[in-house]
Formats: sequence, structure tokens, C-alpha cells
Amino acid sequence: MRTRLFSTLSGLLLSIAAAVLAVAPGAQAATGLDAAADSLRQGPVYVDQRARDQLPPREADALEEKILDAGKPVFVAVLPQTAEFPEDGLLADLRTKTGITGVYAVRLGDAFDAGADSVVMSRQAVANLTASVEPAGGLDAVTQLNTFVDDALDQARGSAPNTWDGAGQGPSSVVGLVTFGLVLVAGAAGVFLVAKRNRRRRAALERAALEKVRVVVDEDITAFGETLERLDFHPAEPGADDAMRADYERALDAYERAKSAMAKATEASDARAVTEALEDGRFSLAVLAARREGKPLPERRPPCFFDPRHGPSTADVDWAPAGGTTRRVPVCAADATRLAEGQDPMSRMVETANGRRPYWEAGPAYAPWIGGYYGGGLLPGLLMGTMLGSMLSTPAYADSGMSGYEGGDFSGGDFNAGDFGGGGDFGGGFGGGDFGGGGF
Repeated sequence: MRTRLFSTLSGLLLSIAAAVLAVAPGAQAATGLDAAADSLRQGPVYVDQRARDQLPPREADALEEKILDAGKPVFVAVLPQTAEFPEDGLLADLRTKTGITGVYAVRLGDAFDAGADSVVMSRQAVANLTASVEPAGGLDAVTQLNTFVDDALDQARGSAPNTWDGAGQGPSSVVGLVTFGLVLVAGAAGVFLVAKRNRRRRAALERAALEKVRVVVDEDITAFGETLERLDFHPAEPGADDAMRADYERALDAYERAKSAMAKATEASDARAVTEALEDGRFSLAVLAARREGKPLPERRPPCFFDPRHGPSTADVDWAPAGGTTRRVPVCAADATRLAEGQDPMSRMVETANGRRPYWEAGPAYAPWIGGYYGGGLLPGLLMGTMLGSMLSTPAYADSGMSGYEGGDFSGGDFNAGDFGGGGDFGGGFGGGDFGGGGF
């Protein structure tokens, strides 16, 4: 405990020293996008001194307070239209340097553009919001930014980053900063209270995510249990052999593992073990059915893409989500027939901020649930271009199998640059205030 306390205080002193040096006369200050990113990590609004006529300090403070009160990861930068801020790649570069998942809005001179990580807001939503604040003739910066922020706060998922704690309350001078640092060192308990509050906040978010995903997981467990109850197989029935009994036992064991894993779940990522067990159980039943009917044993295929409760897939078909590109997905026989007849598949619907939607349009809490059914690197390809797909394709998810980033999380450069125009061109750039709908 003593060592941990010493390490924490040492780290605090180093942070204070670094902060003092950063504002002290003669210190080398960050410039350009580096300065904007440094500021946005500490608070939601950054206004370059050369652009203060666009968003004066009073209006900037009010806008920042609005975002802080809402507790959403919405970032605003107001920059002068100079060679220091090239139009191409500006949003993606700012997102990379800031390193936090969220919605980013930039006023560059008289022009405006925005982008967002898909786990926070869909591309279409950003495009619509951007278009709504770009009327013919343009808007002044104060009106435009406030209108965009108001709408973004209503729709953005996730929460404000921990680095914003205390934003707008810090000292504005070297003397004030040193005094503030000394107070923190003298009252180290305050530091631990803040850390404890942040841990509680993160735990509350994790509990909320678990309760959201628990609904669909419990439905899956119930559906599999009902399948077992309807199964007209008894280990002692005539014709039953050891292989059939082993298949049946594996299915029962999978059911028990799923129930046990969900009972022990403490966070949304624990749902992965549940659906892995259910997938194994459904395949065991498919093998059992083939043995009883004297058919060739089925190959191990992923569950039906549209709803894993449909059981193992029987074919791969071409399909495209609304507004997305075509990809081949594994489907059950019933959904294959529906698609061939021009009908919609029986898709799994879950609760989202916009009502019940197909699971691939849901937030990151559902990622471990659906990931347990597919595993490996299959799912990101199936979900490319969807909200879940953009998050599942990150190295963090692939490496850990966890639920990935949420709004307000620090991800550094680990994000889908396509959400911010691919790091190069945002639908025409910042010329004349027309960005082609959010830069996508």
C-alpha cells in the first residue's frame, strides 16, 4: 500500500511539474493541431486565438458548460483557415492526435465539418446533423456550433472522458497552478476520492451495459432450453447409440455452462462465454439430428447471421444492410428461402437508443454477445460498414475479445479512419462551408 501511495504521489508531482513547465514563460508550447488536441483532452471546446472573433470567450465557455453538463463525448474546435490547418485529413488528424472516441466538430474559418466514431454516432446521423447546420448562405459560428452540439448531445452514445474532470475549473496562471498542485499533494486523499469516483462511474456504465445485453442473452438461453425440451430423444430409446448419447450430453452440458456463465456475469464482456456455449450446444444438436436420420454429419458452420437462435447456417448468400455494401453471410435454410423470394430475413432485433433495431445497428455492449457466436476474424467482415462492425474491426477487440471502445474512451490512433473521411478527403473538404454531408 505504501509503495502504491508513493508511486501515485510521484506521478502526481511529475504531472504537476510538466503542467507548470508547459505554461511557464519560455516553455515550448504546442502549436496547430497539437495544441487543439492537447486542449480537447482537457475540455470539450478549443478556440484558436486567431479565431476568437468566430466564437468569443463567453460563448465558448457557455458551449463548453453545456457539453460538460450533458456528459457526452462531443468535441468542438474553432480554427482559422490558414496553411497551418490543411483541409485534407483535418478531422482524422485531429481525432488521431486527441485519441478519444467521440463526435468531432470543426469550424475552419467560415466552413464547417464533423465526424464521429461509429460506436458514438452513425455516419448517417453525422451526415444529417452536418447538413442541417449548413443552410444556403451559411450560419454564424455561435449559432451553427450550438445547433450542432444540441443535436449531437441528444444522439451521441457514451460518456465524457475522465480527462475532462475539473475542466473549466483549473488555475489560469503559473502561481495558481503551483498552488493547486501543492494543495493536491497536501491533500492526497482528494486524489484518491476522484479516482474512486471515476471507478464508480465506469462500474455504473459497465452495469448498465450488462443489463442491456442480459436481455438478449437470457432470451437466447431460454430459446435453447425450449429446444431441448421439444427434443424427442431419450438416451435409452431404441436405436440410440453411444455417439448419439454423447451429442445429447454435450448439448445439455452447453446449456448448463451458458446458464452458469450468465449467473456469474459481472460485465457485458462475460456474455461471450455464454453464447460460445450456446453455439456449441446447437451444433451438438445438429450432429445428433443427422445421426438419428442416418444422414452425413454436418460440417461445423457459423450460426445464421440474421439470428443465431436459428441454429447453424446451411448456406452463404449475398446480402447488404440498408445503405451498405454487399457481403456474403451465413444463413439458415428458412432465411435463405426468404431472401431468394425477395423477402426480408427474420433479423434479431434489440433495444437501441433509436428503438428496436437489428443487432448490427446496436451499440458496443452487444459486441461480446454476438462475438461469442462467431469468434475468430469472421464477424468484422460480416458486419463491415455497420455500427458494430466498425468497432469489432479494431485491434483492441481482435486481441482481447472484449467489447472494445465506447464513447469517451481513450483509443489513441486505434480507430476506423473511414469514420472521419478515411484520413484524406472529407467529401470535398472545407471549401465554402459545403462538406458533402459530414465528410463521409
